[in-house]
Amino acid sequence: MRHLLEPTNLTIEEIDQIMEQALDIIAHREKYADACKGKKLATLFYEPSTRTRLSFTAAMMELGGNVLGFSDANSSSVSKGETIADTIRVVSCFADIVAMRHPKEGAPLIAKRFSGIPVINAGDGGHNHPTQTLTDMLTIRRELGHFDHLTIGLCGDLKYGRTVHSLIKAMSRYEGNRFVLISPRELKLPSYMIDEMKTSGIPYVEYDSIEKAMPELDVLYMTRVQQERFSDKAEYERLKLAFILDEEKMKYGKENMIVLHPLPRVGEITEGVDNDPRAAYFRQVENGKFVRMSLIYTLLKWRSEEDNIKERQLMKDTEGKKCDNPHCITTKEPLAQEFYIDTKGIKRCNYCDHEI
Repeated sequence: MRHLLEPTNLTIEEIDQIMEQALDIIAHREKYADACKGKKLATLFYEPSTRTRLSFTAAMMELGGNVLGFSDANSSSVSKGETIADTIRVVSCFADIVAMRHPKEGAPLIAKRFSGIPVINAGDGGHNHPTQTLTDMLTIRRELGHFDHLTIGLCGDLKYGRTVHSLIKAMSRYEGNRFVLISPRELKLPSYMIDEMKTSGIPYVEYDSIEKAMPELDVLYMTRVQQERFSDKAEYERLKLAFILDEEKMKYGKENMIVLHPLPRVGEITEGVDNDPRAAYFRQVENGKFVRMSLIYTLLKWRSEEDNIKERQLMKDTEGKKCDNPHCITTKEPLAQEFYIDTKGIKRCNYCDHEI
């Protein structure tokens, strides 16, 4: 049985297969109207979501399936203290596949361990958001036609932005891609990801303003610079204008560059940019529905097939050590405290990638 917890759970060939399936769905939507008839998707959203939850719901409904679940943890047995392990065991009795969002990093891995049905990570804290990455990739494919030899700019909150982390992991697997990191010092990409990029030889450069980066970019991926991440409000006020995309800054970009954004936006892209044909973020939203249709259809199909794909890395016993990332699911559920990833002698929590 296959799950999707992070982009690297899928091979490049499998990602390409999901993309081709999505394109076929777009071209022949009537062919898939009953593709999941009689199947049920459980949406377990432990924190608020609009686009992602509705996108999953719309995707399953257009495949002819049904949807159940909750959009607020307080309206479920979680409010009574039920663990993820028990919740997923129960939901496995009612549904055929589950999409789960949780504020704690690594929560979907807990769900996977106890689930009897495929689990899709719909976002875990600041860690991963793989279906948003598939959405971004389908948009890149439809707008630019390919995934390789691209210069991809990532702007705003690169430290806590799970969509940024997932997109780097996915797009760095394709040949010739280069990353341009645009952020204030306080919100730079986490050091462990920088280290991984250096070790893997993934080319990147860092800038402190959009204008400097724009002429190089094929893709500009915008995210919000969050005021709450700054201890000094004056510093935030000084920096925030450097990371707002407006019509004037768009003049520096290539004619075929595209602008993406996971949404919601809160001032980091002015409304004047919306009319620019390079602004692809609302087309990106619709692509999210199509790629989730493809993913649900594919995972349900794979469920009955033999799984020959090995786990991304071996989980090992930590001899009682615990992850000290306060946002990690292991701080809440002790079932998770027995595993880490060992990569070239560096131990990282298998749930949130935090170095132990």
